Amino acid sequence: MFSLFKNRIFYGWVIVASVFIINAIILGTSFSFGVFFKSIEEQFELSRATTSAIFSLYLVMGCICAFAGGWLVDKYGPKITLLFVGLFTGLSFILSGQVNAAWQLFLTYSLLLALGAGAIWVVTMPPVMNWFVRKRGLAIGIAMSGGGIGQAVIAPFATFLIAEINWRMAFTILGGITLILVLPISQLFKRDPAEIGVFPDGVKPSEKMTSVERSTDSETLNNNLQGMGLSLSQAFRSRSFWLITFYHVLLGICMMMIGTHVIPYATDIGFSAVAASLIISLMGGAHFVGNVLAGIISDRIGRKKTVVACAVLSAVTMFSLIWARELWMLYLFALIYGFVGGGIVASGTALIGDTMGMLNTGKILGALEIGWGVGAALGPIIGGYIFDVTGSYILAFGIAALSMCIGAVLLYRIRPEVGRVGNIKLE
Repeated sequence: MFSLFKNRIFYGWVIVASVFIINAIILGTSFSFGVFFKSIEEQFELSRATTSAIFSLYLVMGCICAFAGGWLVDKYGPKITLLFVGLFTGLSFILSGQVNAAWQLFLTYSLLLALGAGAIWVVTMPPVMNWFVRKRGLAIGIAMSGGGIGQAVIAPFATFLIAEINWRMAFTILGGITLILVLPISQLFKRDPAEIGVFPDGVKPSEKMTSVERSTDSETLNNNLQGMGLSLSQAFRSRSFWLITFYHVLLGICMMMIGTHVIPYATDIGFSAVAASLIISLMGGAHFVGNVLAGIISDRIGRKKTVVACAVLSAVTMFSLIWARELWMLYLFALIYGFVGGGIVASGTALIGDTMGMLNTGKILGALEIGWGVGAALGPIIGGYIFDVTGSYILAFGIAALSMCIGAVLLYRIRPEVGRVGNIKLE
């Protein structure tokens, strides 16, 4: 069967398509919590901070699970690891639809979902990075854009289920869809091109690479073809690792504060739940476009320039949310924020591979995920607490924007940590 992919179709694009679909399902469901927010708050008579803590605990536990997932994917490969990701995610949603008390959600949603979806980025990105070098930005952009499409589709679908049936059945249906689709797709994964005897990017053994431009990306290509990269201990001793870690903390604060509270904010100022859910859908659709375009741009002008520009634009967009009072303003915010957010994810992920090399991608991504998880756990709670105290999200959104400004400065100071070599030939 794999002879077909050796001779005609590059199997790396099958990996990209598989990651796209799995991201759409896993990220679309796990980041739809904002749609369920008020239903859970009202059902169990919780405060905004307590309701946010359900999602925040998932993010905290997800850090630990992500680190474990990185170790598992490096040791056993993505096929087995993704099987458990899909299983735990599906069971989490099914069981969350059966709870009778709020504390049970901290087990069924927070803990069980962390065992599944918590490691999704760490588990899916190494195979994409391994299969592509010259087109890494594009491949990551397409693969990660599945999360945006998932949000665009699943958020209104979950809103429809909640309105027509109830929030419990919405959880159950989403869990069933996850099990039915993710488990078989996970079996399509191959760790790297060597597993079926081909080269990254579909390069043929007879092709020569002396025409590659002398740029950061071409040097990264050569480094990866020679198997260069940092060990986890070497990464810990590098400056760039800690710059990326602190940036991930700030990114987590921004993303999850906005993602969790933008729908409650919209309904608080008078818009219906259906109209508000479209904000998430627009974010998701724009996220898809941003992922792909930023991936292409980063392949051409460099990862750092692309991700820094997206981070600055994201900060400006979040500041504008403070003054958004009309529905069209919220929709415009969603489009711009989703677009630059997609750019941050695609170009930022590719930048990590370029900076640290590919030998221990799973472990390094897992360690970096801890920083993101800490920030992501703090973001919803900070936003909920500020609202409980002040009755407004103005200060919370201002903090999110300021955090991203600082993050842009940290990104600018990142430098490649793997050794550099001259151009090589594949003959």
